[in-house]
Amino acid sequence: MDATVIARFIAQEHPRLRAYAPPTTNQRKLDRLIRRRATLVRIKSTLKLTMRHVGGLAADLAAVLEKLEALLAKIDATMVTLAARSPHHQAAQQRVETIVGVGPLVGLSLTNTLERVPFQKADAFVAFLGLDPRANDSGRKAGRRRLSKRGPAELRRLLFNAAMAAIKTTVWKPIYESYRARGWSTTASLMIIARKIARAAWSIHHCRTTFNPHRITTCLT
Repeated sequence: MDATVIARFIAQEHPRLRAYAPPTTNQRKLDRLIRRRATLVRIKSTLKLTMRHVGGLAADLAAVLEKLEALLAKIDATMVTLAARSPHHQAAQQRVETIVGVGPLVGLSLTNTLERVPFQKADAFVAFLGLDPRANDSGRKAGRRRLSKRGPAELRRLLFNAAMAAIKTTVWKPIYESYRARGWSTTASLMIIARKIARAAWSIHHCRTTFNPHRITTCLT
């Protein structure tokens, strides 16, 4: 890149630039375990689908799946132990878990990400997660808006799961149903809820507050 262009970029963006802070040892370990856990979950799902119609191997499959479940449980316990080493992380995670629908795994993953990257706005966090809707236009044709799907795929999956749990509660169910009534598909409505959960997590982490269900609206966010 031309040195003049680099100089111009630095001059324009300097107020927004900040020193890179490498992840701590615990944060790096948690990230690694979250990724490994996601791989095991995929392997487990693949095994169940692949062996579904294979006769005579049900007992063997059950034994393998039991071992995988035990390994997943051990990973979860290890992550809890790592998170407990930082009282600051524990307190932040507990605040995030006040969001209805967010359990320990999602809370840990959200907190670890929010602690590592100093997002200045909720929009930046949503974009980082790949939950931001982007136009899919071509020439004069206006295409449907789709998620960018950039960033950590596993955290997106966890937030989608959190949304599925959330819509069964009295806090989120009316909001979900309002989107469905307006013509949004089940998946699209769930992704909107997932995006709202992400925004709530950023706000709680940034302001050190707890979840306030009265601030949740049906606005498209």
